Amino acid sequence: GKASRYSMADVEAVSRMTERLSELDDQFGGRYARPMAAAFLANTVAPYLRGDAPPEVRKEMLSAAAFLCYLTGWMAVDEGLHGLAQRYYVKGLELAGASTDHLTYCHILRGMSVQAVDLGHGRTAVQLADAAAAAAPSATPRMRAFFAGQQAHSYAVAGERTKALESINETEIAMEKAESQAGTFGGYNPSTVAYHVAQVRYGLGDIVGSVDSFRLHFRLRDNTDSRRSGLRFNAMMAERHLELGHLEAACTTWNRVLDDYPNVHS
Repeated sequence: GKASRYSMADVEAVSRMTERLSELDDQFGGRYARPMAAAFLANTVAPYLRGDAPPEVRKEMLSAAAFLCYLTGWMAVDEGLHGLAQRYYVKGLELAGASTDHLTYCHILRGMSVQAVDLGHGRTAVQLADAAAAAAPSATPRMRAFFAGQQAHSYAVAGERTKALESINETEIAMEKAESQAGTFGGYNPSTVAYHVAQVRYGLGDIVGSVDSFRLHFRLRDNTDSRRSGLRFNAMMAERHLELGHLEAACTTWNRVLDDYPNVHS
């Protein structure tokens, strides 16, 4: 694309487009939405980064581009393209650092921790989750829960039982405070806390407790929770039913996955 001058209206357009892409990802999965995100990044956003703008506008565009890189990396993880996801995440960190956007920088570090813990790399996940929490700007209760929940899951997979329990307790306390206040952060809500409790329990060997927490997660879900996450978490719960020898429950849960699976490209 041809380098050009841009304004805050263009920054707003990038942010709005990123929101729409995130909604598509939630509903239809990373394999559906990532090609659109990658094309938008290459054809529209990259030329802006080579263009001219006042310093404050340029800073905001770098920040918007950083979050778009994070989202595109998140979609790549959903496709199982982990090397590609890491390249997007690292580029997002570079852009967030250049814009001095500490919150997006920490958000990306947390996303990298999510990727690592889902792949079973507990120690790496802990390092990334701890770095995200330590570098986060003065946090609201919901933001604190957002970071502490990921720390708890990472500690559990790394086998650090005491720290995992301390962090999940901190998550629950922070979420109780957050629910009494207005505002959201990162889509983090009580159902996500229940998911993290399920993952901590499973990481510490409590399969029955993990299934109970997954059931609570599904009772607490609302219209802010993504269809893709519902699919993934039902699949996890079915596998854990099977580990317990509960074949009928596993089949019932897995059938819910099969009902919705054709709608999600993940």
